[in-house]
Formats: sequence, structure tokens, C-alpha cells
Amino acid sequence: MRPLEEYEKLIGYQFRDRYLLETALTHSSYANEKKCKSYERLEFLGDSVLGFVTAEYLFQNFPSLPEGELTKTRAALVCERSLCKFSKELDVGSFLRLSHGEMNSGGRERSSILADVFESTVAAIYRDSGNLEEARKFVLRFIIPMMKTYHSKPFKDYKTTLQEIVQQNPEEHLEYVVTGESGPDHNKHFVVEVHLNSNVIGKGGGKSKKEAEQQAAREALELMGY
Repeated sequence: MRPLEEYEKLIGYQFRDRYLLETALTHSSYANEKKCKSYERLEFLGDSVLGFVTAEYLFQNFPSLPEGELTKTRAALVCERSLCKFSKELDVGSFLRLSHGEMNSGGRERSSILADVFESTVAAIYRDSGNLEEARKFVLRFIIPMMKTYHSKPFKDYKTTLQEIVQQNPEEHLEYVVTGESGPDHNKHFVVEVHLNSNVIGKGGGKSKKEAEQQAAREALELMGY
């Protein structure tokens, strides 16, 4: 594990409560072994802070976007895939506190863990600073650049696009199958496969079945050359 001071430099915030930062980087597997707290409660709070900051930014800066588009855009900006990307930019994996088992099974690169830790980091900054401003500054550092891409290329409904393509051949049958479900009730992770006539053509993961289905459809479209 790299020193916490390096993580503080990368996130642009220096903690007064170092234990709070340690907790934000502690996976439940490590916490169970060492009898300490994991990031799960912070992640729960961070999810709400992240959602609010993103919603507020969209509301203030894109007055012409209707409610439905605001919702879709926010969902795309804070989905597991986006948060994992943000964490990789910070090299979060090298700072994680994991059990040996979790480490050996690829925990440092697991997208669900990386997404969770981005949220726990948001919450840790919010709690340590005692105000929303520092958390907002951190979140928008990632959301604004990504929004520029989404603003020029609106949120894509991959499921609808895939369905329209498949419907061109009436004999084809499309089905989404949940193949995995893990995590506590407040933080589920779903894995979904999309089947075309019982053949797997895409697989995706997310914090909801809908998000996982969208990612599975996206992979299927890529496979089909769209």
C-alpha cells in the first residue's frame, strides 16, 4: 500500500482526521481480519453527496435539459463504470487496504470496489471538512470534464437501441438474465447477461439491474459493430 500522504496529494485535500481517510480506503475483508471499520458506511453517505453535487451542477448549468434528460445524464455520470474510471485516474487500487485473499483475487482492480471507494472518499472529505464545498470541488473535478463529453453526445439508451436492431428480425429473441448479485442491501452489485436466442452476446455490471442491463446491451452493441 502506498502512503496516505500520496493519496491526499492526488485528491487535493489534506485530512485533519487521518483515521477517517484510512477507513475510506478499508475494504470489509481487511476490516473483518483486523477488527476495524470498513468504508461501507462512508460509501453510503458518499453516494448521496455525489448524487446531490452532480444533480445541482446539472440543474444550474444546463437549464434547457428537461427532467428526464437530467435524470439520465446524472445516472450516466455517477454509474459504476464512471466512478471506476475516476478511481483509476487516482490510482486508488494502490492505496486500498484489502485482505490477502481479496488482494490475490484481483481486488485492487475490481470495478465495484474502485467505484465504492470513490464514493467513500467523497464522504470522507465531506465529513472531515465539515462542509459541502470541499466535497463539491473534488467531485466536479471529475464530473465537469466527463459532462463535456456527455453534453455533446447525450446519454444513450443502449437497451432500446439493441431492441430496435433485433426487432428487424422478428424470429430473434432477446432476453436479459441476472447471473450475479452481491453486497449488502444498501449497496447491491448486479451482473447481467443479454442473450440472443440463448447465446450470450453481452455482459455488464452495475448497482442496479437496470444499470447492469444497460452495460450488457452496450457490450452487445460493440460486439455487433454498432
